[in-house]
Amino acid sequence: MISIYKLKPKFQQILNPLLLFLYKHKITANQITIGSIFLSIFIALLFWNADINKWYFLSLPIGLLLRMAFNALDGMMARKFNQISKLGEVLNEVGDIVSDVIIFFPLLKFQSESLYLIIIFIILSVINEFSGLLGKVIGGARRYDGPMGKSDRAFILGIYGLSQFFEVNISDYSNFIFGVVTLLLVLSTFTRLKKSLNEAK
Repeated sequence: MISIYKLKPKFQQILNPLLLFLYKHKITANQITIGSIFLSIFIALLFWNADINKWYFLSLPIGLLLRMAFNALDGMMARKFNQISKLGEVLNEVGDIVSDVIIFFPLLKFQSESLYLIIIFIILSVINEFSGLLGKVIGGARRYDGPMGKSDRAFILGIYGLSQFFEVNISDYSNFIFGVVTLLLVLSTFTRLKKSLNEAK
């Protein structure tokens, strides 16, 4: 399935110099993960208050790109410098889910005409990550299959932030957009569970 996640190896190559810099300055994988959680809270606060200052909408494309970098760096740090731990796994998985919910929540304020679809979108995002985690439990490998995995959702929300910064009114298309996103999330979740079960056989 098509997913931005497939660009991760190239993204990691770009981040390698930064990884070495952080390691040299004794920054750990868990510290990066915790930093990502605090960054997500900051993004959500700016997003929530973007009706006061439209520049805050830029926290989505810029902040989510930084968050993706943090999410890549903590895993790279853990694997390359032997910092893998149970605590790190918990922080990573729980932190990602909580961060997603916090960042998506302001959509309820700005696209209230799609209230129920956005609620379903948020719930399915949690289920999607949980289904990816189940892959590790029953199939031995964490699943990241798209479409509409974590990276794809971040990309969509980044585009949304840009559209709102440039004052593009999507209210007439909001139900369609979130309807399609929701269907893609269902497909992604089904794909992850199916592949996990196939691996377990």
